[in-house]
Amino acid sequence: MKVETLRWSHNQLEMIDQRILPAAFEYVSYDSASSVAEGIRSMVVRGAPAIGVAAAYGVALEALRLQSESMADFNIGMDAGFSTLAASRPTAVNLFWALARMRGVWESVAEQSSATVAQRLLAEAHEVLAEDIRINKAMGAYGAALLPDGARVLTHCNAGALATAGWGTALGVFRSAVEAGKNISVIADETRPFLQGARLTAWEMVQENIPVTLITDNMAGYMMAQGEVDAVVVGTDRVAANGDVANKIGTYMVAVLARRHDIPFYVACPLSTIDMSIASGASIPIEERSEDEVKGFRETHWAAEGVTIRNPAFDVTPAELVTGLITERGVILCPDAPKLRELFR
Repeated sequence: MKVETLRWSHNQLEMIDQRILPAAFEYVSYDSASSVAEGIRSMVVRGAPAIGVAAAYGVALEALRLQSESMADFNIGMDAGFSTLAASRPTAVNLFWALARMRGVWESVAEQSSATVAQRLLAEAHEVLAEDIRINKAMGAYGAALLPDGARVLTHCNAGALATAGWGTALGVFRSAVEAGKNISVIADETRPFLQGARLTAWEMVQENIPVTLITDNMAGYMMAQGEVDAVVVGTDRVAANGDVANKIGTYMVAVLARRHDIPFYVACPLSTIDMSIASGASIPIEERSEDEVKGFRETHWAAEGVTIRNPAFDVTPAELVTGLITERGVILCPDAPKLRELFR
């Protein structure tokens, strides 16, 4: 199955509405930076690489929308579009990486006509998407080599095709292992409160006939203690310069449990997700989302009225708990600041 999380169609960006999967499969169309920003904010699209690709297209869409304006109005509108996209979600560094890349392209052709600038930005957005798939497949090949035949691999949240332009980071490792002829099976945490594991990871694996077992988040320790987990592979939204990893809330608990049970804990991580400007995970901004996501689901509420609710969307796993980062340039075992600096030389 080829999951096109994002696609360009009839001069608009179309994105799978991940809020309604697996009950329904629909695309939503976008035609401006502000509409793409709302799609990111409301979780129509999620996953760091996919957010980055969406942001690149958001910039291109804004340029196309403004290309008939005067150069002064075009520049003012583009700056506003960049700001709107940057404010959509704070934790996933791919968002800011993509915006910086698109701004660099814009500045390199700023003296040309608005129409020319718009077409150049659109071409760059197409390349960001294609590059993401190439990177994911490279990571998948490196990660697949880490998994023995017959491995039972636990994952948390969704780091699959739906979280990227296609193929996936953590789930891309599983796809590559199966493609290489390995008989692996997946254990998916449901991933409260947004249920990305139950709704998205399980759906992707079922579509491709990769054996998958769904568990609640608080069952992971039991499964490990019973000897039913051979490895853990997760994705990430931002990696600090020292190797600390920010990923979906609950990842830190999984990493601690994996260390307790001597199970390797791998993080599938494109270089665009490594933020060398942040020294450690303590400086990674953690998004707090609406309390409604914890109160219940859609029209059904199960929390007591008046209770205080916290809803941090991410947590940070210290580098010391990470067995290895799986990147498009290879596997970085026991990641630390010197090893990550070497990656960018």
